[in-house]
Amino acid sequence: MSTAQQPIAASRSQTGFTLMEILMALAAMAVLAGIAIPSFQDGIEAANAQQVRSALLTTLQRAATRATVTGTRAVICPSSNGSQCLDDPSWNDGWIAFLDTDGDREHAEDERILSLQEALPGHVALRSSTGRTRIVYQSSGSNAGSNVSFTLCDGRGPTKATALVLSNRGNLHDAAPDSARVAATCR
Repeated sequence: MSTAQQPIAASRSQTGFTLMEILMALAAMAVLAGIAIPSFQDGIEAANAQQVRSALLTTLQRAATRATVTGTRAVICPSSNGSQCLDDPSWNDGWIAFLDTDGDREHAEDERILSLQEALPGHVALRSSTGRTRIVYQSSGSNAGSNVSFTLCDGRGPTKATALVLSNRGNLHDAAPDSARVAATCR
């Protein structure tokens, strides 16, 4: 037999993954997902809380400016339907700001809405001081009444809660959150 006619030895190499290799890769991916997903969720909650803080600040500034420019009181209050004020310190369902032309601190159909915030995103919760369900800006741009404190909480839990204090002059600043307010807000 000539060398040309000799059978060629089949040398096939195996390609692919063994079951053990696939299981090890899946286990590694599960560990990485277990680390990454909570961090990702915390980032989303922090961003949602910052979005609510910015929306509140924008509303406060807009109301103060419009009260000053128009010489008409502006009211900001929690609202679940975008037209009526709620007598509740929870602002989770959103809020409205409007020019209060008749001075009754309630929104009427003919009163102009300055800002409308819908329900808060994610697990964000916002609560004002008990008894302060209305913020009224006078034509001078100052906030009528006493200071109001807001407690802002998100899905990261009570340890990440912050307090925002609105002074009578209309300045909003951070403060240490009160533990009782944190407990009432971060449920």
